[in-house]
Amino acid sequence: MVRGLLGKLAGRSLSVAGKWQQQQLRRLNIHEYQGAELMSKHGINVPKGVAVGSIDEVKKAIRDVFPNQSEVVVKSQILAGGRGLGTFKNGFQGGVHIVKADQAEDVAGKMLGQILVTKQTGPQGKIVSKVYLCEKLSLVNEMYFAITLDRKSAGPLIIACKKGGTSIEDLAEKHPELIIKVPIDVFTGITDEDAANVVDGLSPKVADRSASIEQVKKLYELFCKCDCTLLEINPMAETSDKQLVAADAKMNFDDNAAFRQKEIFALRDPTQEDPREVAAAEADLNYIGLDGEIGCMVNGAGLAMATMDIIKLHGGTPANFLDVGGNASENQVVEAFKILTSDEKVKAILVNIFGGIMKCDVIASGIVNAAKQVQLKVPVVVRLEGTNVDQGKRILKESGMTLITAEDLDDAAEKAVKASAS
Repeated sequence: MVRGLLGKLAGRSLSVAGKWQQQQLRRLNIHEYQGAELMSKHGINVPKGVAVGSIDEVKKAIRDVFPNQSEVVVKSQILAGGRGLGTFKNGFQGGVHIVKADQAEDVAGKMLGQILVTKQTGPQGKIVSKVYLCEKLSLVNEMYFAITLDRKSAGPLIIACKKGGTSIEDLAEKHPELIIKVPIDVFTGITDEDAANVVDGLSPKVADRSASIEQVKKLYELFCKCDCTLLEINPMAETSDKQLVAADAKMNFDDNAAFRQKEIFALRDPTQEDPREVAAAEADLNYIGLDGEIGCMVNGAGLAMATMDIIKLHGGTPANFLDVGGNASENQVVEAFKILTSDEKVKAILVNIFGGIMKCDVIASGIVNAAKQVQLKVPVVVRLEGTNVDQGKRILKESGMTLITAEDLDDAAEKAVKASAS
């Protein structure tokens, strides 16, 4: 939700982000503890903490890392916001707790291996494989800080607010004047004046101004060096010892930079992603999971979008966006069918191919082979047109498969909607 808001903050208007919907992430998202480790390496102040995955590790961490701490913070680690107000499917309330050190095992035990549902996860929730044990800081002030990419200024944009630790969406709606935006010239980089303007927006009460400016510059340096698309800290906090600390951070990274950020991309946690999208990525398919009942396999992003639109026009709902591309192999078509049929919500499949670079006979052979490997329990509507269309239709006809053929896109969508309802 906060990520969705950042684009709006960078524009002319501020509004509350919309309700949750499942979407594919075109960026790497890492866990809070991983982000804290990365920031610490770049000289940014973060709370002392350790990630643990079992009760034994909790015991060891309390003994070795927090021997003199009377209280610790126990944070569930999932790739979604709203953890503090979330609910576990086992009934346990809240994914973030401040507890006595001797209670950390009990609380962590109610989180580890359980499904946490928040307003960002959707009703299916996400599994908690690790919890992050952090020192409890003595905070005197909480602020909001973020760096994102801004289309309007064609570069990084730093967003600061003197009030943090709460819903930035609500704050932006009620008090937009508190949101300070500082665009950074991507060629010049962040200047002392830019960093000072950000610190003025944060309005720290006790932290040293010069040290705060240096922290802002280090955060910007991290953003650029690590190819971030988002660096969000909420809250950016001041401690009683006058330190500016990144108390909670969220970081995303540009997928296009995976080739030069190998260490960072090795942190990817596929257990937090839609398994269909993980399988699609492994098969080099462009797939986005949705919540409808008609599975779509199309070549070309534009045609795929048009197919989804016309399904909606006829009263249906697409279950996915799936672009097999112009150079898909027969094996990729088979994998695409496996992904579509793995979705229990799918009641019909629509194959819409306009053969240009992609040949209709390759698609047809893939459909036939997929049917041999996957038990097709739902009707399949096929519309083929273009290169080698006659060969493709012949392959399908000679396969003996029960298919619903369509003459054009409108006919195909109408038949798919009808088939999904039967």
